[in-house]
Amino acid sequence: MMKKTLQMNRSEKLFSEAQKYIPGGVNSPVRSFRSVGGRPFVASHGKGPYLFDVDGNRFIDLVCSWGPLIHGHSHPRIVQAIQSALEKGTSFGVSSELEYRLCEKIVRSIPSVEMIRLVNSGTEACLSVIRLARAYTGRDLILKFNGHYHGHADSFLVAAGSGVATLGMADSAGVTKETSSQTLVAEFNSVESIQTMFRTYGDRIAGVILEVVSGNMGVVPPEMEFLRELRHLCTQHGSVLIFDEVMTGFRLSKAGAQGVYMIQPDLTCLGKVIGAGLPVAAYGGKKEIMEKVAPLGPMYQAGTLSGNPLGAAAGLASLEIIEEDENSFYQGLDHSTSHWANHLRSHIEHKSYPVSVAQVGSMMTIFFCPEAPNNYLEAKKSDIKKFRDFFWALLERGVYYPPSQFEACFISSQHGSSVMEQVTEASVAALDDAFGAKA
Repeated sequence: MMKKTLQMNRSEKLFSEAQKYIPGGVNSPVRSFRSVGGRPFVASHGKGPYLFDVDGNRFIDLVCSWGPLIHGHSHPRIVQAIQSALEKGTSFGVSSELEYRLCEKIVRSIPSVEMIRLVNSGTEACLSVIRLARAYTGRDLILKFNGHYHGHADSFLVAAGSGVATLGMADSAGVTKETSSQTLVAEFNSVESIQTMFRTYGDRIAGVILEVVSGNMGVVPPEMEFLRELRHLCTQHGSVLIFDEVMTGFRLSKAGAQGVYMIQPDLTCLGKVIGAGLPVAAYGGKKEIMEKVAPLGPMYQAGTLSGNPLGAAAGLASLEIIEEDENSFYQGLDHSTSHWANHLRSHIEHKSYPVSVAQVGSMMTIFFCPEAPNNYLEAKKSDIKKFRDFFWALLERGVYYPPSQFEACFISSQHGSSVMEQVTEASVAALDDAFGAKA
């Protein structure tokens, strides 16, 4: 794919105007492109694997709305499902058959989920499960992992301190010391770290929450020894094990990451694919724990638009498409992503670039460090300047990569072989540009 100078006049004008009435001109920080420098493009529409901006530029989309669009943009069956639901109403204030059917389908798909509650966002699902873990255990502390993101609730905006056994410090203004003091932070993939935490705080830990496959430090897969020990420690100490599968649920397999790694949590958070681009998320798990949720139990959580018919219709259509040929569907995604990853690795090795590639299923990150990271401390060693050069060189070749070193690419079923060949060609050229090398 040839490199060209992007014309972004209308995007720049709209973004400048937006900054007058929206903080930073965006409604979610990563959209500002601040981590890569420059100014963001403004989307117009999407179709299949492509995203179009208001200036008429077409990009192969490797972000896919940060994961929900596993079937690509504007899939006809999902559009039709939304249109059919829309004709009957947008929200009822009482339950509808569509939300019941979506809940049933999720429960039948994920063995660890015996009961489920629909909500509107991944943040809402994650903040609900930690409240539920505390309600179920009667304890106060939550353990999370350095570099894992579970939404913007106060309890999660805590970064690791200098030691694995220290209490976290707030990572955002407005988070009180009292709140941050109830969040422990351990190092992902470190057995020693979690053993130390449970040895020190085991009788106070209500729950442990983690991204099974990390996506918010870039793609970092779990080590099996770490997952097994975490499951063992939670069982031993009576703590609730929570898998945040907002990214990985129905993306890595029909049963999510837990279906790949064969470790069952007590509670699971879902989102993204189950809404097919609409604001739908969920949390669910063991019946005995979920029965603590109101109206059955004392843990209160509610939402006016939870399970809204448009989102439920889109989610049902998304999951039904996957079910029609589940094995072929996931094999196709894995093949497309692996093809790209393997060609990049070959080029990186040939050129001796200090770059690594991490891939799990249809999630992938190109790290600008020699070895694929095992945790957030290692991921932070990446060369951010080189990544910025790579990002813009790729965008100028018509490929939209996530505008942050610490994010994951998401591939859809619409990213066929010809599209991925273009992505591979553009990625190789962009790497050469970033390192000032000749092809």
